[in-house]
Amino acid sequence: MEKQQTDKSETQELPPEEHLRHPLFLNALQAIEEGGKIINADPNIVARLKRPKRCLIVSVPVRMDDYNVKVFNGYRVQYNSTLGPYKGGIRYHQDVCLGEVVGLAALMMIKNSVMGLPYGGGKGGITVDPTKLSRTEKQNLTRRFTSEIGPFIGPNKDIPAPDVGTDPQTMAWMMDTYSQEQGYTQAGVVTGKPVEIGGSLGRNGATGLGVVYVTERAFEKLGKSMKGATVAVQGFGNVGSHAALYSWERGAKVVAVSDVNGGIFNGDGLPIKDVIEYVKNNKTVVGFPQSQKISNEELLYLDVDALMPCALEGVIGAHNADKIKARMIIEGANGPMTNDATKILHKKGVFIIPDVIANGGGVVVSYFEWVQDSMSFFWDEEEVNGRLKSIIVKAFDKGYTMAKEKNVDMRQAAMAVSVDRLQKAMLLRGLYPR
Repeated sequence: MEKQQTDKSETQELPPEEHLRHPLFLNALQAIEEGGKIINADPNIVARLKRPKRCLIVSVPVRMDDYNVKVFNGYRVQYNSTLGPYKGGIRYHQDVCLGEVVGLAALMMIKNSVMGLPYGGGKGGITVDPTKLSRTEKQNLTRRFTSEIGPFIGPNKDIPAPDVGTDPQTMAWMMDTYSQEQGYTQAGVVTGKPVEIGGSLGRNGATGLGVVYVTERAFEKLGKSMKGATVAVQGFGNVGSHAALYSWERGAKVVAVSDVNGGIFNGDGLPIKDVIEYVKNNKTVVGFPQSQKISNEELLYLDVDALMPCALEGVIGAHNADKIKARMIIEGANGPMTNDATKILHKKGVFIIPDVIANGGGVVVSYFEWVQDSMSFFWDEEEVNGRLKSIIVKAFDKGYTMAKEKNVDMRQAAMAVSVDRLQKAMLLRGLYPR
């Protein structure tokens, strides 16, 4: 492999467009640069990794239940496809913007690379509060959005999945819309579907299970056990609830959990199965009888063995890192902690498992789903979970080894592993045209 010839036009700094100044994307860029420095990466490779390949913006007109038409903004960012088809979720949230989606797509590129998956990075979203939509409105929104991005997605091009505000039903509508327009069933166009139409067993709880697998591995490396360890989980959606459940099943003492309405605390440990049942009936953890109410912020500052931020990005930054008392942080969400906060906490001796490893379980089992759809041959849940553990623990071990060899924190190490794999592939493929 030869280094690519230096091209001044490729490496020069250009004034960044607005969507390239989003804090989440700037955080990802900083991590890419640091990872590149650790392995002494080709500067031209790093320059290419700092820009998305394609940003798609679509308008999504929907006839609402009152017969008025409302137009929503939709996005799909295809960041890098060196390693394979673009892969990343679809997010429905009122704060979705192009800059956020670009940042999330960059993180997906990094995550898929460090996980060793044959995928590039992508992400999508619609600026909408899904809780204010009826089922019919959400279905119409999903189908029109799928039709708008249809020419750019496909089983071998770009494969969406669920994210914040979307679920298996959303993916079923996307798969059906795409298939109707293609003229035949295309199960592999999305992952995270219901099992009945080509989804994989184990997919629903995969991200939370992956969080727990790497937490167990980290405790092993530190000569400790997860059994009896105190755990706090911020966010009680799909990821957080499963991370709390699987931690509790392994004997950990889950002392606090929270959702958008607030948190609950019990120093003796919460009965997580009972909390899950309570949420099914009450739509929130707040008010659970065997607990005292705390805020999401207070949960972050609890003195626990393991803190699992599983909500949205940016909850831990330089402004509050000094208040963190947890001895280990496992990032279940995408980008819940900034690079600056990571450095502060690393100096304090806090062991951090970054999101690109910790929450990789979802995309790993999405990969399994895609493979199963391609083969029309499906695995049982035990096989899925076993394969997930093998891949995610291997990714953790690679990052841990890199961290020890280079004397850096786990985030920097994961970035170095990711950039190294991307660099090798990009140099082998070359630059078209030369």
